[in-house]
Amino acid sequence: MNKNPYEVLGVARDASDADIKKAYHKLVMKYHPDKNPGDKSAEDKFKEVNNAFDILKDPQKRAAYDRFGDAAFAGGNGASAGAGFGGANPFGGGFRFDMGGGAGMDDILREAMRGFGFGGFGGAGATQGGAQNAAGRDLLDEVVIDLKDAYFGKTHTVKFSSNVACEKCNGFGTADGKPAPACTRCGGSGYVHARQGFFAMETPCPECGGLGRKIDKKCTTCEGTGTTNKARTIEVKIPAGVDDGTRLRLAGQGEAGANGAPAGDFYLDVRVRPDKRFERRGADLISRVNVPFATLALGGEIDVQTIDDKTLSVKVPAGTQVGEKLRVRGHGMPARRAGSFGDLYIEVGIEIPTKLSEKQKKILTEFAQSKPEKKGWF
Repeated sequence: MNKNPYEVLGVARDASDADIKKAYHKLVMKYHPDKNPGDKSAEDKFKEVNNAFDILKDPQKRAAYDRFGDAAFAGGNGASAGAGFGGANPFGGGFRFDMGGGAGMDDILREAMRGFGFGGFGGAGATQGGAQNAAGRDLLDEVVIDLKDAYFGKTHTVKFSSNVACEKCNGFGTADGKPAPACTRCGGSGYVHARQGFFAMETPCPECGGLGRKIDKKCTTCEGTGTTNKARTIEVKIPAGVDDGTRLRLAGQGEAGANGAPAGDFYLDVRVRPDKRFERRGADLISRVNVPFATLALGGEIDVQTIDDKTLSVKVPAGTQVGEKLRVRGHGMPARRAGSFGDLYIEVGIEIPTKLSEKQKKILTEFAQSKPEKKGWF
């Protein structure tokens, strides 16, 4: 049984999207496998957190759960990890199935009506959709990267197992590797119709088993399904300047569809760790630097480090106050417009010496006792 996603994330049922996202970020960082190597309980908790967030971040899935509970995702239409693999999650690090093929509430209710023997639900196109139209499920993974990786961009390698098109039959499930002809009984729809009183009944075609195509001789490798399970490796290019929470899509790289149906898509959610040196605000970066009192008062220059490990000399105007920000153009994050960058802001702090010589103490004492000049005096 799936666990209550609200309880997993520790939020109320009326929690806002922002509260849900905040709770998710806190828990996913706590239980991430990188921080808990070899800890099976942390790994299981990480999967639970990801699955719970997968439901609550999607308005349709959340509404379905609120109304139907776990039953809304029975049969693999929800966020339960490892569907189609006997309950085992082949990715370990939070990989899970998304709702494949863009399934919505109409699809869920239509299948429920078919389960009770009723057809004709949903208007146009409701009677279409034998297994030959069922696209493969979408796949979803998550990666956590450093801010520097987000600055430069990187290639992320994902290794997993999933259903792929059978090589022997080209994914059609036939012995000769060619598309099977449409079933003559159902006309290729996968369902047959009958009336019982006021109700129109729609049931899977007994001739083709709901496939919509009649396979006379099945492929011996995939036994007519058109798919086999295979280890896979995907290289996902994470672009420079990627934002925290970005979802990248690789079209057609999801799970293969049955009997020649198109494959689903592969999605990668990118999380960016907070950085100790820089705070990110859009394409701009903010770095706090302590500056000696004398430099603030008299002016001067300071050396600052950029995110790409360069050293810059930045001018500090005389009379600069603590908390002011000095702008260094073009040394922030890569912006969306190609070739452009945000800015780096140096937030000025003050460097207080902990040990003073007698001469320094005397000078500071004289300074503290002196009266500032009044403006307008000559």
